[in-house]
Amino acid sequence: FYFRTTDVTGIVHLPEGTEMVMPGDNVAMEVHLIVPIAMEEKLRFAIREGGRTVGAGVVASIIE
Repeated sequence: FYFRTTDVTGIVHLPEGTEMVMPGDNVAMEVHLIVPIAMEEKLRFAIREGGRTVGAGVVASIIE
């Protein structure tokens, strides 16, 4: 996950019954980052894999 200038690994938890998200799909998911970072609601982020952007999103809420 790429927040502003920070690249951090996260674990994605998709909603029950969702195995895969295809291009163009919208999904609400829960992400657990492996290290804490400063962020706020409505912060935009990119999902990157192997140097390529494969998704994008917005922080809806922060769970501590």
